[in-house]
This record gives sequence, C-alpha cells and structure tokens, in this order.
Amino acid sequence: MSKQITEKIRVFALGGVGEIGKNMYGVEVDEDIIIIDAGLMFPDDDMLGVDIVIPDVSYLTEQADRVKGIVLTHGHEDHIGGLSYVLKKVNVPVYGTKLTLGLVEEKLKEAGILRSVKLKTIDAKSRIKIGSTPVSFFRTSHSIPDCVGVCVETSQGAIVHTGDFKFDQTPVDGKQADIGKMANIGHKGVLCLLSDSTNAERPGTTKSESEVGIGITDVFRKTTGRLIVTSFASNVHRIQQIIEATAKANRKLAIVGKSMIRVISIATRLGYLSPPKDLIIELDEVNKYKPEQLVILTTGSQGEPMSALTRMAKGAHRQITINAYDTVIIAASAIPGNEKSVSAVIDKLHRIGAEVVYGSSKVHASGHGSQEELKLMLNLMKPKYFLPVHGEVRMQHAHRNLGLGVGIPDENIFIVEKGEVVEFTNKQARRASKIPSGNVLIDGLGVGDVGNIVLRDRRLLSKDGILVVVVTLNKKTGTIESGPNIISRGFVYVRESEQLLEDANELVSNILKKCMSEKVSEWSSLKSNVREGLSRHLYEKTKRRPMILPIIMEV
Repeated sequence: MSKQITEKIRVFALGGVGEIGKNMYGVEVDEDIIIIDAGLMFPDDDMLGVDIVIPDVSYLTEQADRVKGIVLTHGHEDHIGGLSYVLKKVNVPVYGTKLTLGLVEEKLKEAGILRSVKLKTIDAKSRIKIGSTPVSFFRTSHSIPDCVGVCVETSQGAIVHTGDFKFDQTPVDGKQADIGKMANIGHKGVLCLLSDSTNAERPGTTKSESEVGIGITDVFRKTTGRLIVTSFASNVHRIQQIIEATAKANRKLAIVGKSMIRVISIATRLGYLSPPKDLIIELDEVNKYKPEQLVILTTGSQGEPMSALTRMAKGAHRQITINAYDTVIIAASAIPGNEKSVSAVIDKLHRIGAEVVYGSSKVHASGHGSQEELKLMLNLMKPKYFLPVHGEVRMQHAHRNLGLGVGIPDENIFIVEKGEVVEFTNKQARRASKIPSGNVLIDGLGVGDVGNIVLRDRRLLSKDGILVVVVTLNKKTGTIESGPNIISRGFVYVRESEQLLEDANELVSNILKKCMSEKVSEWSSLKSNVREGLSRHLYEKTKRRPMILPIIMEV
C-alpha cells in the first residue's frame, strides 16, 4: 500500500439527512475532498415564494483548492439539481454516467456554464483517481437508468455510498444490480457505508418496475376513451413501458410538458428509450385522431400549480382539456409534502367526471429498496461503521434498527445531521467538530438573498397584511405638513373600516405631535413610536397584527 494507515478520513453530509432531497455528501481523504451528488429540494409550505432550496456550500468554497471532483450517482433532481449553483462557487470536474451527464449538460447549458465545466463520463466498471484517491463504482437499480454506487478506496477500508437503490430482479432494461461486485467490495473490507434510508420503514421488498408495465398495459386494454398518463419525467423505465403499452393498444402518443419532452429527447438520443417509428405525434396533430386512438403523456404527477396536468384539469391548457370521457393514470406517488397538491388535482379530475387511476400499486412502484433489500445491502457490504443517509430522521432511525438487526454494534452506527463530521483514524471513528451547513433559498434569480428575516416578513404579510403610514413633517416649526395617510393592503376592507382607519389616523397625529413637543426628532424614534402605538391600538380593536411601515418625509 502506498498510503500509510495514518491518513485522516472525514465523512459529512451537507444535505440529504433529516430531509428528503438536496443530497450532498463529502468524503475527505487527507487533503482531497470528494463530493458525492449536488441536489436540490423543493420548498416547504412556510418558505413563501421560494422556488428551490440547495445546500449551503460555504465550507467547500473556503476549501476550494482541496475539492477535487463531484461524483454523481444518478440523474434525479434531488441529486443533480443544485449542480449549476455549486459549480459557480467551486468549479471542479464532474463525474457521471452517460445518461446522468446528458441531463446535466442541459442544466449547465441553461445556466450558461457548460463550456467552463469538465464533464467526465464513467460507468459501473470504471476505476479512476480523483485527486490522489482511487474511486470505483458498482451498478444499482433505481427508477432511472444508469445508476451507480460509489466506492472511495482508502488504506483503512472503503467508504461506500450506495446512491438510491433497490434490488429489482426483473429490471425493464435487463440490467440488474451488480450483487457480485458489492459482495466483493464487502469482502475486501468496508470501513463505512452510507446507505439510502427512504423506505427503511417499509417491510418486505419493493416490487419490480416490470410489474408496473403489466398494470399500465392492463388499464390501457380496458380503456375505450382517451388516456392521459402522468409520471415523473425522469422515470425513463416507466416512460418506456408507457411507449410499449401505447404501441400494443394501437394508439398514438403525444407528449406534453417541457421537462417530459426534454428527458424523452435526451434518453432517445442516448439510446435509453426506443419508441417505434411514427408512434409519437406532435401535440398539434391530436385533433386528427379519435379519442380512443390517443395517449397523452404529461408532466404534473405532483400537482404542481403550473404543470400541464393541473392546467388541463382547470381547462386552462391551450391544446388539451380533460373531459368526462377521459381516463387519467397517475403513475407516481406523492413526494412527502406534495400530498395536498396531488389530492387537489385528483378532486378536480373527479369533479369533471374523468376516470382516475392513482395510488394503486398496479401503476406505480417505488425506486427505493424496502427493509429486506436494505438488510441485503448491509450484509453484502459488511461495513464496520454505518451512516443511514438520504431520508428524514425517522427513516434514518428505522434504518439504524435494521443495522442493529444484522449485527452492527450500536456504537458503530452514526445518525448524522447536516454539517456533522465523522472522522476516521486507524479504523476508529469519532464525531468531530461541525462544519457550516444549512439551506440556501433560491427565489427567481436571487441565490441566498432570501433569508429568515425575509421569510418572516412574508409570513407576517400573508397572515395580517400591511399598513403603510405616510406623513410629511416640518422640522423647523415642529408641525405635520400633510397626512398622515394610511394605506391598507390585506389588513381590512377599507370601505367597511373607515372608522377604524380614521381613529388610527388621529392616533398617529397625536403620537407625532407628542414626539415633536418633546423634541424627539430622530427618525428611528419617530417610526418606532408610531409603529408601537398603532400596533397596540389595532390589536385591541381587531386582534390582528399587520406589518406597519411608517414613511416619514420632511420639508
């Protein structure tokens, strides 16, 4: 071995623990930092106006010269969605499989940084050096093709990250997970395993994606009217099965939604999808066919307000309107947090009178392994130390219990939070000091300019509205020249609250006169006196606390 066993290894998560999404993990081997994945997360309900959330990478920015590369396990948004933002801060080579990099290229092109980034294609057989650290890969099954697990080789043993996985014995593309290679990695010695915890609470095994194809074909066979199918755009295997079911039913396929069109065109170009000639038609051609000759494949499986399916259900889509004779198949499950939006769309579809097939195991299978598969991974890898990652805290704890069940000692299992570091010296692990971590909120073109204070203001505005108080003072004479004028938005309906606003007006005048007579002329003092006095008065009268914004001008 060229390396002494004294090398220092550190493992940490910048996202993907205690949450679903924004997966990003770091492995430090001496001076090299290798990043695994750079995902995004969709905002919680209380993150008003925020578009997406990415990990805080300030630690990587500070250590930029040590970061040697970013390895991607697969092409889902929660693993590649934050990449363009991270690369603007730390421009290092990006390693991924053919399909993953095909999807990444589009993202980097949109961000205008494709030319400045080195993309390096790997596959499950690759063994490369990132910095001076050897890294190898193994094939896994998931709900998108071309997924790999990552094995960072060190003299203390391997650090293995499984990526998202399940053990599908009959995968759609015939490419099974590389169980032999996993067992071989385990045989050589795994120091630490980071493993996917998403379905750690679900007993048994996850069913094969091929069974979904049978379910979809069955619904197609029984349906006489038009079929509208929605799925995750990135679930290429499921799209292939929808293509095959459409061909068997002698129907034509029209595709709706920007992300769906983009993924299908990339996957077809790279050979991951093979639609028969003339099967796919343009959306403009739909009216040339009878309803029973058509399948519409669309985005919107998560009930997103602006997605194609939601607009079709509202009758707001330019070309397709869903009617009572249609059958809608929702071939996906709701991501945690999206249940309300999905239910609202299903309600709309039922109200129209459409037949809706959803939530049945017939038309959906998870891409993540259940308890028996997670135990199989642990038994194949035989890790000395185990970090359950990729899941909410309860999932990490459920995965910890599975680890205990297969014989990993409790003290060798680490439930980590974002920024917590586990350090390995001479094959012994300990918790080290935390590194900076957290959420960076992206709103429009602003990256990180929306923080807790802005969100607090947005929450206040959304609860009780705003009152703007405009007044002009003459500082020489100590009198009010004009105003106060009170403008109300989202607080009370002005026409029905004239008395309340008149009283508020009078109160502001009295507060300002009192301040002027007491020679209080500091603007901040005048504003805070108006804000406090008016807030107290309005709360007494309405039990509401609007945001009060005093604007004081002087002449």
